[in-house]
Amino acid sequence: MPQSKRTAGRAIASSRLTTKGQATVPKLVRSHLGLKPGDTMIFEESEAGTFRIRKAEPLDLEFLASLDATLSEWNSESDNRAYRDL
Repeated sequence: MPQSKRTAGRAIASSRLTTKGQATVPKLVRSHLGLKPGDTMIFEESEAGTFRIRKAEPLDLEFLASLDATLSEWNSESDNRAYRDL
């Protein structure tokens, strides 16, 4: 069975979002993704507007690190104040 049909609409766990935008990743999901403390997760959006969460691989981390250098124009104290509560 294709993965999109197998997982479509099938909830396996839930978590609440805090006022700081944080959520606990349920143990079942951590186990399934092989996540350990300190791991990075990737959030991918499909063209249909759905999201997929997966464990970041070394190439993902390399890509994210390269992006970091391009975002320095928004790294100021005034930006930090403006976006602190998002």
